[in-house]
Amino acid sequence: MQTAEHILQAMRKMGEKRLPLERAYRSLFSEDLFLTAYDKIARNKGALTAGSDERDTVDGMSLERVQRVIEQLRNERFRFTPVRRVQIPKKSGGFRPLGMPSFTDKLVQEALRMVLEAYYEPRFRDCSHGFRHGRGCHTALGALKYKFKGAAWFIEGDIRGCFDNIDHQALLNILARDIQDGRLLNLIRMSLEAGYLEDWVYHRTYSGAPQGGILSPLLSNIYLNELDTYIEDVLIPQYTRGKKRAENPFYRHLNFAISQARKHGETEQVKTLERQRRSTPSQNVYDPNYRRLQYIRYADDFVLSLIGTKAEAEEIKAAIGAFLKETLHLEMSETKTLITHARTEHARFLGYAISVYHKDDKLSPRTGTPIKTRGINSCVRLGIPMGKVDEYTARYLRGGKAMPENDLLRFSDATIVNTFQQRFRGVAEYYKYAVDRRRLQKLKYYMEIALTKTLASKHKVTVPSIYRKYRSRLEVDGTSYKVLAVEIPGENRSSYAYWGGISLRVIPVGQGWIIDRVVRDQLPNRSRSDLIRRLQANRCELCGAAVKSEVHHVRKLVDIKRYWQDREKPAWVERMIELRRRTLVVCAKCHEEIHHAG
Repeated sequence: MQTAEHILQAMRKMGEKRLPLERAYRSLFSEDLFLTAYDKIARNKGALTAGSDERDTVDGMSLERVQRVIEQLRNERFRFTPVRRVQIPKKSGGFRPLGMPSFTDKLVQEALRMVLEAYYEPRFRDCSHGFRHGRGCHTALGALKYKFKGAAWFIEGDIRGCFDNIDHQALLNILARDIQDGRLLNLIRMSLEAGYLEDWVYHRTYSGAPQGGILSPLLSNIYLNELDTYIEDVLIPQYTRGKKRAENPFYRHLNFAISQARKHGETEQVKTLERQRRSTPSQNVYDPNYRRLQYIRYADDFVLSLIGTKAEAEEIKAAIGAFLKETLHLEMSETKTLITHARTEHARFLGYAISVYHKDDKLSPRTGTPIKTRGINSCVRLGIPMGKVDEYTARYLRGGKAMPENDLLRFSDATIVNTFQQRFRGVAEYYKYAVDRRRLQKLKYYMEIALTKTLASKHKVTVPSIYRKYRSRLEVDGTSYKVLAVEIPGENRSSYAYWGGISLRVIPVGQGWIIDRVVRDQLPNRSRSDLIRRLQANRCELCGAAVKSEVHHVRKLVDIKRYWQDREKPAWVERMIELRRRTLVVCAKCHEEIHHAG
């Protein structure tokens, strides 16, 4: 039996060589592949969330369960069940549908996703950053920072309801170009057409990749890779010409005039001409023989930069809209697909405001020389959009004042402090490339007031007494910060939950991550396959019987500790706390007793 590593390595090589994928369906008969898939999805928070079948969750996972699924696939009897759909509120208003598949469907989808991702990942374009290993929002922003330098126009792209409107037949046709395996294509088709249950009423799915499905992000990337190919292979060559811009004759004239004025000792004239030259571009910015088009995509959001005219930007926008409609059967949102002047306006991409600097009086030394130039001009500016900080701050304000969060009063002081710290750290980390990152100081100010008021309300004391109790200092990377520190006693040594100690200095693109003192248990290092080894051992971790075993799962170990804190703990609870794991490999008899007891 081939291991998952060997299977995926073979798929990756076929993808790199652009070979058609043949007889790939047989790779789904590998028990090791399914155990690897299980090891990954068992760690997700939603692993215990039921789909349309309330009994089909990760709890009770066993080798026999994997073997049954493989046997169904081998005999082509496996069928995906409809997902359970719920409506999730959106920040902008309205609702977003979220599908929750059963665990067995998740298991098959994860195995299928690993095979397809290994094959398609080497074929994806570098311009794509969404839902890819080692890539994300910050890699997209880093690429934008360097590729979009000198842009005249930004074209912000937004596809209306992209994931809900993916054409199934068009997607299968795209897959069929590379996958010459009818059984594998049929399995993908069944996953797309499984339908959904909403309020326990069945609905068929005629288009779209279900949001919440494990396979959906990869399938959407395969689908939108057609857009990447069209833009990079058709539009970019069409709107790219010239090696460099033509020289500006007036700038050359000013250089000559300055040299002549210096020869004649006309100091004031030299200063006047230099001021004039500083506001004059050295190259012809309207050179019709020089054009550049660049492109970045993250999921269904994309942005292009153009060195050219607005009329050409309109042509590009229209061409992309036509391609999406005619080839992918998708529509661009007219209200969100905007053409923005790069130097005088701000475009929006991934929550950042992007523009191009133009400041003639900002001079900086050229590298290795004392000569100062207008080095900031044409560079891309990444910033926080106007109103974004106020939007974050509004969560902690009522009537214009920061107020305590009563929902957190039942938790310990360390948990409350750590909750606020994690929230602020998340925002500060996301905007680490923003040049105006220090504007987040306003958010930190109001969050600290809300935090101290929450602690004061919990203990029924004043805010100054909270400061007196928890005030401390913390040194991070050589800088000392005023912080609030809550001690967490431990068996061997104490740890601390901190509020503060996060620098708001701008981090250069592509460098650095925020390192924070997060409250975590000091767990021993364990291999990711530890759970699989325990399952394959077929030994009950409660009674010690050497029989076929299954895995008992809980959502959070801390919930178990809290529930049984003041009660007599059964053996399985003590064992999980001792192991410090959310899983326990047990025999069928012990598993039944656990559920009857708890």
